[in-house]
Amino acid sequence: MVSIIFLSPLVFAQKPTVTVGSKAFTESYILAEIISQTLEQTGEVQVVRKFGLGGTGIPYEALMKGSIDLYPEYSGTISEAILKKHSDNDLKTIQEDLVPINLIITGSLGFNNTYALAMNGKLAKEKNITEISDLKKFPDIHVGFSHEFMNRPDGYPGLSEKYNLKLTNIKALEHSLAYEAIERGEIDLTDAYSTDAKIQRFGLRLLNDDKHFFPDYFALILARKEFATKYPRSWKALKKLEETISEEEIQHLNGLSDLEKMEFPQIAAEFLHKRSTQIIENSTLRKVWGYTKQHLALVSISLLVSILFGLPLAILAARFRTLGRYILLTSGVIQTIPSLALLCFLIPFFGIGTIPALVALFLYGLLPIVINTYTSLISIDSKLIESAKALGLSSFQRLILIELPLSSPAIMAGIKTSAIINIGTATLAALIGAGGYGTPIVTGLALNDIPTILQGAIPAALMSLLAYGLFEIADRVVIPKGLR
Repeated sequence: MVSIIFLSPLVFAQKPTVTVGSKAFTESYILAEIISQTLEQTGEVQVVRKFGLGGTGIPYEALMKGSIDLYPEYSGTISEAILKKHSDNDLKTIQEDLVPINLIITGSLGFNNTYALAMNGKLAKEKNITEISDLKKFPDIHVGFSHEFMNRPDGYPGLSEKYNLKLTNIKALEHSLAYEAIERGEIDLTDAYSTDAKIQRFGLRLLNDDKHFFPDYFALILARKEFATKYPRSWKALKKLEETISEEEIQHLNGLSDLEKMEFPQIAAEFLHKRSTQIIENSTLRKVWGYTKQHLALVSISLLVSILFGLPLAILAARFRTLGRYILLTSGVIQTIPSLALLCFLIPFFGIGTIPALVALFLYGLLPIVINTYTSLISIDSKLIESAKALGLSSFQRLILIELPLSSPAIMAGIKTSAIINIGTATLAALIGAGGYGTPIVTGLALNDIPTILQGAIPAALMSLLAYGLFEIADRVVIPKGLR
């Protein structure tokens, strides 16, 4: 009995939790799942997955903030985009440069996934284009580069300078859509990852980097130094992944996802030689229900806070017109900030996850509530206000008994608009690990998988319709009968 009492804390003690992140493309999802399952097999920690965190900036900021503990990265990206050292790509030097910011890396996982330019195979053969330098002869070909490639120094800006390229017909598009765009003849050339399984499937030609512009992009694991210190068994297990994934192997794993539509946990399990039957697979309905609970929490909490702040701000704006101009201006300016940019701005303050998503949604929900309430309050017939004063009603009594009831149709319309806006905007919260319907949408975009996208898009549309219907019912309760 005594032994049970002393041992029970050990039996029921909860393992510490670590968070694994990933970027929003197939290979990053797969590597992050391999990392997660490796940690779970080691048994030292519990794993929280925050996958699909957009481009390099978001997972890196999340790592620095402590919102995630580690994620798969590439040596060239660390050197070029994080350390801003465009010439030094040696892993030992990179590790030394990461010491001041308390980050640590594993060695190479075994493959180099460098940038490459992929071209329509038939067109490349027809025009005899084999090297990047050959593109100078064809400045008007249709080009579609990913947004990140368009802006990175190791992407098109540096490439065009190195090769003196003056391509005149370039559009930016989501990387996952580029291959289908080439197949449909909408573009002729795109940036690619050299280990992408779709290159062979779509019959593309990788152009030779004859001036050796693209640096090596050895896959590795980037982690907070304290993770390796606190969990040495886990870090040792991750180090054992070094040099275990060849370029042929990662192409095969990418193909299992992109071509055979296998799910990431199964792919990782296959690589780790673990029976896929050991993976607990959720049904589609169960997944959607999980996304629904997350999305509903994001929308309802942020909307409630928007109402609690928006109504008083509108009343202040109506009472004090000079102050009101600044309130309306501030609300309007916030609404003009692109939603993804606002989410990224909040990461240094709140990290990733639910909190920054709620803050962003709350801010976006303010304007419809504030402007509808304000406009309605200042539009009330002044004779009604004078009559109320003559009856001896105080300012507060006039507000509660006359002004707000008369303004209720406009107020409810503003709240309804805010709710619908938030339901749509909340899908972007998945890019910072907040979950919701954006999770399958972001994953589906990365895989160019329509059924996965629809797992988020259709429920989001249904939630908007349901919200509209519920507010129609609420109107009958809140709005006086004579004003409906």
